[in-house]
Amino acid sequence: MAAPLSDGERRKQISVRGIAGLGDVAEVRKSFNRHLHFTLVKDRNVATPRDYYFALAHTVRDHLVGRWIRTQQHYYERDPKRIYYLSLEFYMGRTLQNTMVNLGLQNACDEAIYQLGLDLEELEEIEEDAGLGNGGLGRLAACFLDSMATLGLAAYGYGIRYEFGIFNQKIVDGWQVEEADDWLRYGNPWEKARPEYMLPVHFYGRVEHTPEGVKWVDTQVVLAMPYDTPVPGYKNNTVNTMRLWSAKAPNDFNLQEFNVGDYIEAVLDRNLAENISRVLYPNDNFFEGKELRLKQEYFVVAATLQDIIRRFKSSKFGCRDPVRTCFETFPDKVAIQLNDTHPALSIPELMRILVDVEKVDWDKAWEITKRTCAYTNHTVLPEALERWPVSMFEKLLPRHLEIIYALNQMHLDRVAALYPGDIDRLRRMSVIEEGDCKRINMAHLCVIGSHAVNGVARIHSDIVKNSVFKDFYELEPEKFQNKTNGITPRRWLLLCNPGLADVIAEKIGEDFITDLSQLKKLLDFINNETFIRDVAKVKQENKLKFAAYLEEQYKVKINPSSMFDVQVKRIHEYKRQLLNCLHAITLYNRIRSDPSKSFVPRTIMIGGKAAPGYHMAKMIIKLITSIGEVINNDPYVGDKLKVIFLENYRVSLAEKVIPAADLSQQISTAGTEASGTGNMKFMVNGALTIGTMDGANVEMAEEAGEENLFIFGMRVEDVEALDRRGYNAREYYERLPELRQAIDQISSGFFSPRDPGCFRDVVNMLMHHDRFKVFADYEAYIKCQGQVDQLFMVRAARYRGGGMGSRAVTGQWGDWEGGSWDEGTPVEPFLDTPRSVGVRQVLLLWWPPSI
Repeated sequence: MAAPLSDGERRKQISVRGIAGLGDVAEVRKSFNRHLHFTLVKDRNVATPRDYYFALAHTVRDHLVGRWIRTQQHYYERDPKRIYYLSLEFYMGRTLQNTMVNLGLQNACDEAIYQLGLDLEELEEIEEDAGLGNGGLGRLAACFLDSMATLGLAAYGYGIRYEFGIFNQKIVDGWQVEEADDWLRYGNPWEKARPEYMLPVHFYGRVEHTPEGVKWVDTQVVLAMPYDTPVPGYKNNTVNTMRLWSAKAPNDFNLQEFNVGDYIEAVLDRNLAENISRVLYPNDNFFEGKELRLKQEYFVVAATLQDIIRRFKSSKFGCRDPVRTCFETFPDKVAIQLNDTHPALSIPELMRILVDVEKVDWDKAWEITKRTCAYTNHTVLPEALERWPVSMFEKLLPRHLEIIYALNQMHLDRVAALYPGDIDRLRRMSVIEEGDCKRINMAHLCVIGSHAVNGVARIHSDIVKNSVFKDFYELEPEKFQNKTNGITPRRWLLLCNPGLADVIAEKIGEDFITDLSQLKKLLDFINNETFIRDVAKVKQENKLKFAAYLEEQYKVKINPSSMFDVQVKRIHEYKRQLLNCLHAITLYNRIRSDPSKSFVPRTIMIGGKAAPGYHMAKMIIKLITSIGEVINNDPYVGDKLKVIFLENYRVSLAEKVIPAADLSQQISTAGTEASGTGNMKFMVNGALTIGTMDGANVEMAEEAGEENLFIFGMRVEDVEALDRRGYNAREYYERLPELRQAIDQISSGFFSPRDPGCFRDVVNMLMHHDRFKVFADYEAYIKCQGQVDQLFMVRAARYRGGGMGSRAVTGQWGDWEGGSWDEGTPVEPFLDTPRSVGVRQVLLLWWPPSI
């Protein structure tokens, strides 16, 4: 096999990054040196690699500033309808490379940095991830910002500037240990503080009903300081804004403390206010009803709505004098998208401002609010739905509680009129849940206060209509719609897999970068031997590069010719990393039972963070690492099988592992994964998918042809039928010998010899109260993995070292039996379907509605 290209050679052949003009290179060098000198106050004798990163970041940011100012001027002059995307999470990752790609600066920067005797990739690696999100919900928000800027939409992202993002995950003795993510320690070159737009946010206090109207008085004030980050579109001169709020104590905070002379205590108490933006809550698909979290949710909403209304009132750039006083046109100029229920307080807060502050009539205010707000639902798991105690609201946000009660009464009066006597329906549809602890159902509040409610994949939207919000759908079916999630191809193809992007651009041009439907043109090359070899070569280069990264970072040596079998996502029971574990153990037992037999070499990589308080998820990580410890050190296994846990999975690690993957595991129980977006990222990078008919997998299978994915297991209706019948894990345990062997090994301490009872809780859950029915799909999953092995070996016989992105052919390659093969039997006919032409995976990709 030819030696892989060096980084420099690889970069210089990338046509999609443009040719760097000499003037551009000289200008970048000059700007870099200027920033090193004037911004960082260093010379080359004392500058550190981090100084060089900051000098380059400031150089690149300089190219944004003019475009940023002009974009905002253009919006003020044209006064378009503005989109406000409200989210408690924006999982942005790194910014430097993405900005260079979107501005078309990458080659100029690469050459300039090379001439300065530095390495661009090394500088890129110094940047901290902006990990202001937990998983899919936060990353979707980040992708949307990129897509809206690329479409030239007047869009703004609003969230919280957490001082500490998602924790850094360390694995110590196989266990997850959390470390604080001090991502701002060295400063953030991409943000601009805007103290002139600092705004007050009120908490606590009491409500007075006066002849002049309702007043919320005696409140505690926290200031919201905005920090703006530019969001560049792809080569279109548009630069939008992500505005994140940071909590600041006012100077008179706890001034009453001064009266007793405790000045020091009063100053220290400022931390109580500033804690609001201190840390991201690290829960994914789980509701934790803490007061600080409710404060965060109101903090971002209150500051954002003041900002939105200020901007609505001002139509000229730079003018802060109100010019609009009538709110009739508000919904024509403002769209507020609620990313899940976390910003749900936008609904009562907008009502409060319109009614109490702007003196709009109640019914008119309600009409304006509903026409302005729209709600995206992200999960059907009951434990994830936000249900806040009324008692907490009463103390923290007394006026909002009154408004919610009044809105709920209007809503229930309407329901009662349409369904007279149906008390149970009223109970089910109420925003207020009665009981020992009265609670506010935030999802119900979002549905009644929005003009549109969407799920994030067709199957999820159907479940939303037919199950979660069934009563609401019957009341207002026109409100409910589907918007299947998407990903930005700039970051997830062009940035992270430039080799593949270049191979594609060579055949069909560069329009696919902003219109992924163009990739259908690749169907013309499905039998083009050169093209397929090029795709396979890129995949193998990516695998070699990732193998080198693993060896350097994790001190793990893997076989780059093995199948890279990857499952990276948050650790959760519904995502069924345990099913993957059972397959790994089954493979291990088959190898042990006959080591001389031929097996498809596999490197199983699992990565993801567990919420710190989620015991079972942490046990799953310990199980994965324990299985790896046994398998990776068994001399009988050798290179045939490795199990690696990818520590501290994050956006920047995803950008490395996804282009190298051969197989993408998307194996949640049908009906539990709202969409998934990792599935799309793997597919657009040429990995094959093994998965259930869940989330966006369903539409991906339709688009690419179900025969081009490895689909297995129960459908939603099968899961529902099993629920009615009663799921009995022991039936599967007794009937399937390989499953029984794997569970017995886990139970007996085979994988935890120093602590034989270590996995008692895991086994107990699987055997007695597994909501996600791992055993029910085990047999189909193992069989489907056998088909994966079969296809991979056929590929290997045709293209040594090409990865699954290369073409397979039928012929006398052998018949497969559970991951091993014997010569002499023809391959089954399905191997000549387009699935075997793995390039179809590159082509039939998933294109998002958002670009």
